[in-house]
Amino acid sequence: MTISFDTFALIAIYSAMSVYAIAFVFFAMDLAKRSAEAGESAEEVAVSARQQQGVIATLERTVRQTEAPPTRRLERTGMALTAIAWILHVAGAVLRGLADGHVPWSNMFEFSMISSGIIVGVFLFIQFWQDLRFLGTYVAGFTLVVLGVGTVLFYVPVAPLPPALQSYWLVIHVFLATLATAFFGVGAGLSLIQLLQTSREAGRLKSWKFLATMQDSAKLENLAYRVIVVGFVLWSFTLIAGAIWAERAWGRFWGWDTKEVWTFIIWVLFAGYIHARATRGWRGTRSAWLALVGMGAVAFNYTIVNLFFKGLHTYSGL
Repeated sequence: MTISFDTFALIAIYSAMSVYAIAFVFFAMDLAKRSAEAGESAEEVAVSARQQQGVIATLERTVRQTEAPPTRRLERTGMALTAIAWILHVAGAVLRGLADGHVPWSNMFEFSMISSGIIVGVFLFIQFWQDLRFLGTYVAGFTLVVLGVGTVLFYVPVAPLPPALQSYWLVIHVFLATLATAFFGVGAGLSLIQLLQTSREAGRLKSWKFLATMQDSAKLENLAYRVIVVGFVLWSFTLIAGAIWAERAWGRFWGWDTKEVWTFIIWVLFAGYIHARATRGWRGTRSAWLALVGMGAVAFNYTIVNLFFKGLHTYSGL
């Protein structure tokens, strides 16, 4: 019996899911270890401060901890497993594309596979710019959920492209959208950690000691802003490319189709996030919540709109 590319693709995707699950466990164990270390450090600092009846010993201890951060073998193992899972993930996407005979993002199953893969790719490559390994639990868990839902609920056999999708704009428009979504996803993760860190700094979430080992809320907010700005630029090009493709396919740049409207709503939300933060002083929790609302709109656009709304962009494949 001949095994098709599509079968090999599913084997690779299921293998990637297994490795992502193991990576998630290692990242979660690292967070637990961070909590233990933070608790021990706080207790030692308090004892030292009482013994010296001053703050000099506390400051010296803080400096030593800054100069020699604890080795995070669990975190490094989680990152290594995530990289291996991502290679399997990419292999699955390539094999699905070979089975299709075109780029593998023409239905909900393929898009869930590609979008989650690009999010992991952005997470891995962004480490060359900034150490965001503390997002490993979020990224591995999110990817595992998206792949699981995609393969269980949205899987469809290989099928020819609908006529409207038989265009090179499919490559440009959808790739830009998925890349923008990846940056929005990472930014949303940073904003979520920022909200938790803000609560800890305000005296709440005292039991979540692992947050003490991460950047403060202001640093997290700045990182989220930079990542989301990149996503916004890519989403702007997505909107432009979609309008050009619509004119080529349907003879008009804009037709108030449901998908077009939601794409514009997402653009407005993130434009508002950038504008409000830059000019209106929307800092702290308000900017974080706005970023999460924007990511929620992206998720709504790619799930509810694709599955339950009628329109020219109904390409769920289900």
